[in-house]
Parts: sequence; C-alpha cells; structure tokens
Amino acid sequence: MPTTSRFHAGRLLVATPQIGEGVFRRSVVLVLHHDERGAQGVVLNQPLSADVDAVLPGWGAVATRPASVFRGGPVETDSAIGLVTVPGDDPEPLGVKHLFGGLGLVDLDAPPALVAPEVAGMRVFAGYAGWSGEQLEGEIARGDWYLVDHEPRDAFSPEPSGMWEQVLLRQSDGLRLVASFPDDPSMN
Repeated sequence: MPTTSRFHAGRLLVATPQIGEGVFRRSVVLVLHHDERGAQGVVLNQPLSADVDAVLPGWGAVATRPASVFRGGPVETDSAIGLVTVPGDDPEPLGVKHLFGGLGLVDLDAPPALVAPEVAGMRVFAGYAGWSGEQLEGEIARGDWYLVDHEPRDAFSPEPSGMWEQVLLRQSDGLRLVASFPDDPSMN
C-alpha cells in the first residue's frame, strides 16, 4: 500500500544504521496512529524477559509465541498495550478497537476468556513510542527511519530478534542491502 500521505498509520518505521544506540537501535516500529498532533507506535522486535501471564494473569494463553511482554517504546513503560489480529471481515469483537487491516487494540481489562475466541494473534507491549506534532516527520526527513509497508505477520513474528533484517531483505529497492550492514561498523 504505497502512499504519499503525510500520515503513516499502518506502516513500519525501520531504524536506519545511524540510530546506533538506545531503545530504537535496529528497531522496527508499527505506527498505530498518526495525525497532525503526533504519532504513536510500538516496537515489534524487543521481547523482554517477563512472561505475559506473570504480568497480566490469564492473557498468557492468548498471547502469540514468544509469550513474553515486548518493550513497546520509552513512553509510559508502566502501562500495557494489547495488539491483536482479528480474522475475517466481521465487526470488531467485544473488547477490541479496530485500527487498520485486521489489527486492533484489545482492552486488557476485559476477561481473556471473552476475547480469546475472537482473535488469532496477540502481543502485549510495555509502553509505546510517541512523537509530538511534526516530530516524526522531522526524524524521517533527517534519515533516522526507513518508512516501509507492513505485512500482517510482522506484529506477531515468531522470530522478533531477526525482524530488522527480515523487513529490510524483503524490500525491492536498495534498502535490502542495508540488512547486511554490520552490527558494529568498526569491525567492517
């Protein structure tokens, strides 16, 4: 879904090699919302050591493997966001707010047994990535992020640690070459 829109909800931000440290180093961020007031998203490829069930009892059985909480970003890290995939074109199930495509946000206060039969995948994120108005656009223009289309499986990848390379390798332009950029450029 290539777009010339200035808003990027539903697309991926892939960190460029110039982001050499911090929470966004080699990160892949799914943009959940973007408008003139700012943008929010979640980092898809940073699982934490905490099991979902230990943090949110009952949700571990619903979570896609690996069933650990993921670092969603540096904002409000004491809060949790549940991202789900809803199969089919049915209206959004109880406890789910549709975002785009087959993705939605789940109300983590809802009983897991009520939501589980309605969703096909789920990830829990501690915190989120956030940008104020025009901040994300400035970071993209500065070259901090590659902006690419997402695929439905990205949010629920069973191999999140290799996602940065995987997303870059599937690009048809010169971005696929960036996937081989060394982790430590001084070792090149």
